[in-house]
Amino acid sequence: MVPETESMDFKVGELLKDLQLDPSASNAIDRALSSIIDYINNIPVQEARAEYAAGFLRDLRVPSDKVNFIFKSPEAIRIAGSYSIGCVAKPDVNVDLLIRMPKECFHEKDYLNYRYHAKRCIYLCVVEKSLKSSPLVRKIEWRTFRNEARKPVIHLYPVIKHAELSEFFIRIIPTASSVFDGSRLSISRNNVRAFNQSDTSRATPYYNSSILEDMFMEENADFVKNTFNGWNSLGDALLLLKVWARNRTSIYTHDCLNGYLISIILSYLAGGPGGNHINKSMKAMLIFRVTLKFISSNLLAKGLSLRPLTQSKPSNEEMMNWLKAFPTVLYDATGHANLLFCLTKTAFAELQDEAAWTVNCIDKCRGGEFEEIFMTKVDFAAKFDACLRINFKGNSIVNSFDFCLDDERWGLVEKHVQSVLQQGLSDRAKLIRVIWGSAPSNWSIKEGFENFGKEPMLVGFLLNSEEKCFRVVDIGPHAENKEEAANFRKFWGEKAELRRFKDGTIAESTVWECAPWQRHLIMKRITEYVISKHFILPKEDILYVVDQLDFSLHLGGKDPISSSTSLLEAFETLSKRLRLLEDVPLRISSVQPLDAAFRQSAVFPPEPHPLIYEKGIAKTLPKFTTTCIKPLTVMIQLEGSGNWPSDAAVIEKTKVAFLLKICESLQARWGMLCSATESEVNVLVEGYAFSLKILHERSLHLLGNQAGNDIIKSKRYIDEELFLRSQHSSMINGLNGRYPAYGSVVRLAKRWVSSHLFSSFVEEEAIELIVAYLFLRPFPFHAPLSRITGFLRFLRLTSNYDWTFSPLIIDLNEDFIPQDEWEINENFLSCRKSSEENMQNLERAMFLATTYDKTSKAWTKCLPNVETLRRMAAYARSSADLLTKLILQGQNGPCTWEGNM
Repeated sequence: MVPETESMDFKVGELLKDLQLDPSASNAIDRALSSIIDYINNIPVQEARAEYAAGFLRDLRVPSDKVNFIFKSPEAIRIAGSYSIGCVAKPDVNVDLLIRMPKECFHEKDYLNYRYHAKRCIYLCVVEKSLKSSPLVRKIEWRTFRNEARKPVIHLYPVIKHAELSEFFIRIIPTASSVFDGSRLSISRNNVRAFNQSDTSRATPYYNSSILEDMFMEENADFVKNTFNGWNSLGDALLLLKVWARNRTSIYTHDCLNGYLISIILSYLAGGPGGNHINKSMKAMLIFRVTLKFISSNLLAKGLSLRPLTQSKPSNEEMMNWLKAFPTVLYDATGHANLLFCLTKTAFAELQDEAAWTVNCIDKCRGGEFEEIFMTKVDFAAKFDACLRINFKGNSIVNSFDFCLDDERWGLVEKHVQSVLQQGLSDRAKLIRVIWGSAPSNWSIKEGFENFGKEPMLVGFLLNSEEKCFRVVDIGPHAENKEEAANFRKFWGEKAELRRFKDGTIAESTVWECAPWQRHLIMKRITEYVISKHFILPKEDILYVVDQLDFSLHLGGKDPISSSTSLLEAFETLSKRLRLLEDVPLRISSVQPLDAAFRQSAVFPPEPHPLIYEKGIAKTLPKFTTTCIKPLTVMIQLEGSGNWPSDAAVIEKTKVAFLLKICESLQARWGMLCSATESEVNVLVEGYAFSLKILHERSLHLLGNQAGNDIIKSKRYIDEELFLRSQHSSMINGLNGRYPAYGSVVRLAKRWVSSHLFSSFVEEEAIELIVAYLFLRPFPFHAPLSRITGFLRFLRLTSNYDWTFSPLIIDLNEDFIPQDEWEINENFLSCRKSSEENMQNLERAMFLATTYDKTSKAWTKCLPNVETLRRMAAYARSSADLLTKLILQGQNGPCTWEGNM
């Protein structure tokens, strides 16, 4: 058995090899950079015209006569970012090129009222205009710097011939070292006069930080480069952290994390300011873990500084002022700028959760965490329990926000939506993540911001417990609290109502009454209501993804699961009557239902048949009804006795005698309609048919010892299946109690398997076990709390898991030890080898292993043969892609899924 640490180190080493650039690619990049730098340095002195960025200036309300200057070539051009420290991670290959704008291009007070941003943009326009005519350039695009529209950058695609560099680009970023006095840009100052209210001066910390970032970008790049110089394991850790963050798309965004900030955090931990959390004796994987542990702590929220220990640090009063302005603070190496000013509160909360969850996986997954940490895609669609898309195109509320404020319009709208949803949902959601990538893919500076904000906003919800998420009544402030009650009524409008509760309390409240099978729609109703009310949006512009697949589980316009109450009542009636039988030689000790309908995992649970009620027929007859009734299996066990025979064949005949006696007793005492066979008794109760079977556990061992003929073998197989089904039912019922969404996810999975004609190849217990794996071993996700998210993860697991070479181990009891897993894997390899030698098409090579007890070790459920499994995986991959588009792009309606469910 290979030690887990060695296996992990080997996988990490191979991953790092795949991420690094080939030397020939690096040489090609160096040549392209050298040519581009020379070309930019030789751009002639010329007049920089405001007309180059007319729309940009118009939207920022900067007068044209305030931004005239003479263009001069950059004072310095430097390579920065990951390429400068040898940490570019394929496939995203790009280089940051910092061009320092000459101080002569600016006036002393150009930091006021967006004049700096205007000149910065015009300077870039001149560079872009010159590069367009260069034979070195294949394509030039305008982009934003971390989604900040007031700070555009150029993406330059050079002419370069190399297979690895087909999408390589150079990002040209202007800097402004020593242009302004840093004290004029302190976070307490107002530098945007339009942001003032009457005579009150309001601070502009985000605007000021935007300029400070450019002023000290070169110094911070030097700090990172000096830290990483000659430290190979630190560079490898940066590559691993990039892969980890890229896979988690909701944290690798403009308002959270990027490669530059990761390198800054590593530099802090590796240097004196970080207390030497990291040293050069550490391997990359250990540095990776230490960094995530640091991020998951609350130190960043308390404020930190990159300044060396030998230099003065901000006072406690200064730090408190910064923390009032920003949720997280990390002073740069100069002590002037907050490098994390773009990191929002909710983004930081999500980042901490992801980091803590990953550390927990490393500590508990016993060496099997590599795929989950570095290879699994944790995108928006699969991560969040529910997703909301909001189309703000042409919205009057959004357009009322000015461009010329402290923060940008899009950031203000994000915060407003966050606040409204947080107030509306209260503790129903653990996390509400709002992301609006407002910048268009194709942008012209002359157009300004007119095409910004046309893409829908995306909101993700991590839900709380079922009791909180799907409660019907929200209790607001007491009637005596006049001010709070007034605010409550103002927020909720017509939905607010004054109610008296059972304890005598009179309070404001909102009520979301619905049928029990529609409780999962409460969150949707609340969200649509508050967004529609506070942003004056029609419901067509709001898409909450939760019920788009419900049509596949409905019959007659409603979910048949709502009739399960009558099924349980019928079973209770049968169970009580069986236990009350006195003329059976051995009393019935337990009655256990085994059918999927009793564990909330049947796609269409049976409804009571109107013609098999005990007292005539049902009061209301449906228009159509079935002519065949499927009996539901019920296992019964008799009280213990030492008089059971020791011969297996005689035991089976004794069981038949007991079944006949039970049938007679039910008919005689309650007049129930029964029919008996050699293996079961069929009973009709209150519209349902039940098939009663007897299990005597002692017979399992006797049958195993006397397995000499075919009859005994078949009996043993039936008894073993009955025993395992009873164990399976008990544990799945336990899962239903722990995970409320489990049943609905299983039903969608079974519906999908059936619609793709795989039902005859995959047993329904196998589907239930695969879905159970998603809840018991959810990492890198949390256990799903919604049916659509759980179903998407089922499709991805089905399509991506290596069924041919790895058993899927479902630890239902959560008591596996490493030895158990090793034995299962050894059995799997042995079985696979045997199948290959016997040319059985690997019929038994793919299986699910689950522990039911420590004596039998594992129960094996076989999956289809290789070819069938490949087809199933291909269909699952296609369905997963379609479902992802439904969540992220809003392809709505049952018609989209008509051929998939």
